[in-house]
Amino acid sequence: MLLDEAEAADATIRLQCKVTSIRLDRGFLVETDMGAVAADSLAVATGGLSIPKMGATGFAYAVARQFGLDVTPTRPALVPFTASGQNLEFCRGLAGVSIPCIASCNGASFMENLLFTHKGMSGPAMLQASSHWQESDQVHIDLLPGFDLLAHLKEQQAARPKAELRTILSALLPRSFVEAMCETSLPNRAMGQLSLRDLSSTNDTLKDWAISYDGTEGYGKAEVTLGGVDTTGLSSKTMGAIKAPGLFFIGEAVDVTGPLGGYNFQWAWASGYCAGQYV
Repeated sequence: MLLDEAEAADATIRLQCKVTSIRLDRGFLVETDMGAVAADSLAVATGGLSIPKMGATGFAYAVARQFGLDVTPTRPALVPFTASGQNLEFCRGLAGVSIPCIASCNGASFMENLLFTHKGMSGPAMLQASSHWQESDQVHIDLLPGFDLLAHLKEQQAARPKAELRTILSALLPRSFVEAMCETSLPNRAMGQLSLRDLSSTNDTLKDWAISYDGTEGYGKAEVTLGGVDTTGLSSKTMGAIKAPGLFFIGEAVDVTGPLGGYNFQWAWASGYCAGQYV
């Protein structure tokens, strides 16, 4: 369908074509290794830095700076987290385990699943949180959203005093996760032997599990790039550069990042359509 639409618009498609320079010459003159192209308008739709194996580069940012536009700092977003040391060993031991949760970071919260990996943590909840995470930040995780764990533990203590804590928790969370937590940070004893302080500590650990990460898996695994061509230098009506009439930036090249769920694709299509009305 794309090729049909391009043909109907009398568009020329050049594959494996490298742009070597862009300059103003009664419009825009784009030099390539397949010859020069002159145009009154130029739309830069080359994306951000995410997934370089697909050809992603900082080309759009270089063009923006060449024509006097600001570029906000970039970093990987919607990307898995990496861990080290004991945190890494913990995650590796649970690789493949997924848990519904609420992940919160810097005021943003996401009710999705987390996923343990051999490198750290991923899953929709962690990917969403990564867009708000900065180095040295912690991600806070509620592993039992909407569930009054403390009240449940008190009830189970009264009803099943001889049952171990791990047995009670394994009815609520994956057993492998509960086992790992009981070996590292939860008091695994018979319910009747646990004090109110023990129950409160268990509740706090599972309802507000604070995790520190070393970093992320980078642009190679990032679904989007946070940052890019500063929107203050672009017309919100046309996507055109205010300082360079006829120059347009669209899609992920621009400093606009949405959550998971197709929003970044929609932004690319919508901004492209918008600019297409004016090129």
